[in-house]
Amino acid sequence: MRPDNTPVPRQNPRGQITPPSRDHAASHDAVAQLTREQIDRIYEGQSPEDTSPKSAYQRTHSDSHHELPPEWQQYHSSWQQYYQKYYEKYYVSEAQRAHDTYKKHVAALANQANETAHDADEPISRDEALYDLRSQLVEKVKTSANTVRKSRHFIPILSGLAVVFIFAFIQYNSAIFAYAKAYVSPGSIDPQNIIVDPNLSLAVSKDPRLIIPKINVDVKVDYNAKNDSASQLKAMETGVAYFGIPGADSKPGQNGNTPIAGHSSNDALAPGDAAVKFIFARLEQLNIGDTFYLNYKGTRYTYSITKKLVVQPTQVTKLQIGDAKPYATLITCTPLGTADKRLLIFGEQISPSPAKATKAPTGNASSDSAELAGKSPTLFERLFGAQ
Repeated sequence: MRPDNTPVPRQNPRGQITPPSRDHAASHDAVAQLTREQIDRIYEGQSPEDTSPKSAYQRTHSDSHHELPPEWQQYHSSWQQYYQKYYEKYYVSEAQRAHDTYKKHVAALANQANETAHDADEPISRDEALYDLRSQLVEKVKTSANTVRKSRHFIPILSGLAVVFIFAFIQYNSAIFAYAKAYVSPGSIDPQNIIVDPNLSLAVSKDPRLIIPKINVDVKVDYNAKNDSASQLKAMETGVAYFGIPGADSKPGQNGNTPIAGHSSNDALAPGDAAVKFIFARLEQLNIGDTFYLNYKGTRYTYSITKKLVVQPTQVTKLQIGDAKPYATLITCTPLGTADKRLLIFGEQISPSPAKATKAPTGNASSDSAELAGKSPTLFERLFGAQ
């Protein structure tokens, strides 16, 4: 028994060990060496406390080729494969993330540019937009023109087109001018000068004239013209021509028919006044009920249109409508620019009173014509013998 409870100090059976004095690097190396020795003992099947002088690790590292045991090689290879796959996946995912970030950035810039362009377009007015478009078109035309101008291939093409245009103009100018006269030109005289009251019988000058207010016509009539083609074309160089045939050879104020022929179109190169070459270009615009006037020997005769008829040039007998009443018929070529057919506009005298009309003449007109008057032949038709 101990006389008191004073603790007795315990003694280390191996004695007091004083650790050697080492710096930090030396302590690190010592710990690393101790770890290596314990790993070697594990692989050699020894206890970690086994301190045999030659460990597996030391034997391995003492080998000139530094060959690892098969177990360690398998362990090392497994970790290498693991880290390889890990970093491959890591870098692939990072590359994909960077690509997605780049795409988002590009999309954001594009949206910003679209919004900026939209904001910039909003204040542009319609006139500014049209001006911008016009400028672009002009620039494109200038560029194309410069390209064509530098090339000589267009010279033969233009020459060919010029020849075709000249040929077409010479051959078909009558149609071109006729349609211009009929649908574009307002006429060559003032309509106020030819507006008359059909109910009045006014004295007029002795100059024979035809007046059609609706189509703005006031033209001289040649009552001395014969009914053959040459005489008719000659008379129509200065106005319209009387076309009397047996059974239709009356004059204004007489019962029967008074035929008057005029050009709806004619060759621009043919002789004659330009104004009368297309004097009847608008004749087809007359309708039933419209009026026209013939001044003859100081009296104005008024006619109301009763019928329109298209016939062949040889159907001259269509003018023979009897002599029970005084009539007048206007004759011209149709369609415009051709002499294929004839348009006949029949008018019945309404002033002065038809009852005062005298008898129709008998046997005064010759029957030389077998065809209603037409238009002059074109230059090419004359050159190649057209009659």
